Amino acid sequence: MPPAAALDHITVLDLTRVLAGPWASQTLADLGADVIKVEHPGTGDDTRSWGPPFVNDELPPEGLSAYFCSTNRNKKSLALDFSTKQGAEILKQLISQADVLIENYKVGGLKKYGLDYETLRAQHPNLIYCSITGFGQTGPYAHRAGYDFIIQAMSGLMSVTGQPPETPGDEPMKIGVALTDIMTGLYASIGILTAIAHRDKTGQGQHIDLSLMDVSVAAMANQAMNYLVSGESPTRMGNAHPNIVPYQVFPTADGHLIIAVGNDRQFKSLAITLGDESLADDQRYSNNRSRVENRDQLIPTLIALTQQQTTAHWTAALDKAQVPYGPINNTDAVFNDPQVLARELAIELPHAQHGAVPGVACPIRLSETPAQYKSAPPSLGESTLEILQQRLSLTEAECDALVRDGICTTNE
Repeated sequence: MPPAAALDHITVLDLTRVLAGPWASQTLADLGADVIKVEHPGTGDDTRSWGPPFVNDELPPEGLSAYFCSTNRNKKSLALDFSTKQGAEILKQLISQADVLIENYKVGGLKKYGLDYETLRAQHPNLIYCSITGFGQTGPYAHRAGYDFIIQAMSGLMSVTGQPPETPGDEPMKIGVALTDIMTGLYASIGILTAIAHRDKTGQGQHIDLSLMDVSVAAMANQAMNYLVSGESPTRMGNAHPNIVPYQVFPTADGHLIIAVGNDRQFKSLAITLGDESLADDQRYSNNRSRVENRDQLIPTLIALTQQQTTAHWTAALDKAQVPYGPINNTDAVFNDPQVLARELAIELPHAQHGAVPGVACPIRLSETPAQYKSAPPSLGESTLEILQQRLSLTEAECDALVRDGICTTNE
């Protein structure tokens, strides 16, 4: 018998598509929340067709894209057209039973259906309503659509990502995954859990206004603070670090290796391991500030040393010396790494149509209420009849009429 899930008393209506919102609702679902994903009949979430690859190489509507599967497990799919009056009424009935609603429509986009926060708050003052947009509910850009790539550019993230100016390949570069979406999803989860805690004390719901732009600027972290303290905009430095040296990629005799020195003791150990202990006694490099100021002299010296031996040689030596290091793995190497295997990060979930669907485990490790994997990402409309009949007590004839009129669809 699995332990009780921490959020098994929470019902979430997920009106979001693509990544940030679904990432938030999947996190809540992994922690036990009952998540109903509301999708448009016929097409569903845009990412259902974002492929290849597709599970078992089957194309939509039967198939599931890998992209969709990355962020939609543990959910029930309700295919409902709430742009119709009857569909909107069905959704409102479900809202009356829900704790949380998550949406990522354009600002004001749900008002015409009576599904905006102000309208619903008057009817359900305990509802937690989370809006995810590109730029937030206020400000001159509030009306704009926001995509992760655009936000990475506008928030300054791309200005510090990529090769240094006037070097080969010096184009500003986005991160290889939609990290602003992912971080927004995580902040949404935190905001929702905070709102649940507040409601437990007061009985009041609230509106959560989450902006990809806000999140990405906040996530600039030390780079943003470097600017606010110094008044100087940070620039692209490739794999180097603006505040720590040495902390970057180093070439070896047969490849590359990350070396990440976080303090002076580690630098001394590095110098000894590389075979030149005098570097640790050199006043130009004796502390981190000096190393940052003299990086242009230090880094070529270290490179000349690391190039003398293979990656395997330095891996063993640095591990013994307790100097932080790491290989640069491709994804195949990641999922065959002994640590990843030991932590069981690759999972499989059974699916009625596709046998087994792979996934990546939730990284939140809770001792008493661990994450649970109840179901694979759903087919479009997989739970439509279950939801209509069990939650809203609709008859079979009423459900047939909804399907006939195109208000709902099922995967049967």
